[in-house]
Amino acid sequence: MSFPMLDLPYSPPPEDLAGPRVRLRQWRPEDREGLAAMQADPVVMEHLMPVPDRAASDAVADRITRHFAEHGFGLWVIEVPGVAPFIGYTGLVHVPYAAAFTPAVEIGWRIQKRFWGRGYVTEAARLSLRDGFGRLGLAEVIALTVPANARSQAVMRRLNMTHDPRENFDHPLVPAGHRLRRHVLYRLTRAAFEGGAEEAATGG
Repeated sequence: MSFPMLDLPYSPPPEDLAGPRVRLRQWRPEDREGLAAMQADPVVMEHLMPVPDRAASDAVADRITRHFAEHGFGLWVIEVPGVAPFIGYTGLVHVPYAAAFTPAVEIGWRIQKRFWGRGYVTEAARLSLRDGFGRLGLAEVIALTVPANARSQAVMRRLNMTHDPRENFDHPLVPAGHRLRRHVLYRLTRAAFEGGAEEAATGG
C-alpha cells in the first residue's frame, strides 16, 4: 500500500546521538529481547494497539531497521549509559497512511515502565528532534496519541508542541469502533522547537 511521504533527500544517520544522560543508537540483535518484553507489558501498551507475540514484535524491529535503511532516519534505541543498554525507543518516521495532515514526519516513543517519570523520554525526544530539524531540515514534526494518554501528551507539551482540538481524527489504521481509534494531533515547528530549547537552557 502506498502513502504520501515528504520528499526528503537521503542523509546517512550519525552513529549515535548523545545527551547528558541518554544515548540514542542504532539497533542491535540483542535489543529485540527488550523490545519484546516491553511490548508484552500491558501497562506500557495501555494506549497502544497490541503486539500479540514475539513474531509480531520482531516484525516491528524489522520495520524500524528498514525505515532507517531506506530513509536515513527512524526510531533509535534509548540507552542510559551505566544504567541500562535498552530502555525503549524514540525517533522520527514517515506517517504510513493518508490523512488530512499528511505527508508528515511523526515523532514517537515507547519506554519500559520502570524508567517512567525520570525525564528520559523528553531528553531523548529532544535529541531526535534536533537531528530532524538540523540534519534532515524538517520544517515541522507531528505527534499522535489517544485522548486518554495524558503522560504522552505531557511530554508533547514539554517539547513545546501544540494541539488544536479541531484536528482530532479517527486513526485510519485502527478498526472502526475500537476504543483507540480517536486520536489527538500535536504539531511542532522548527522555530517553536528552537525557542523552547533556548528557554529551557536559560531557565525561562
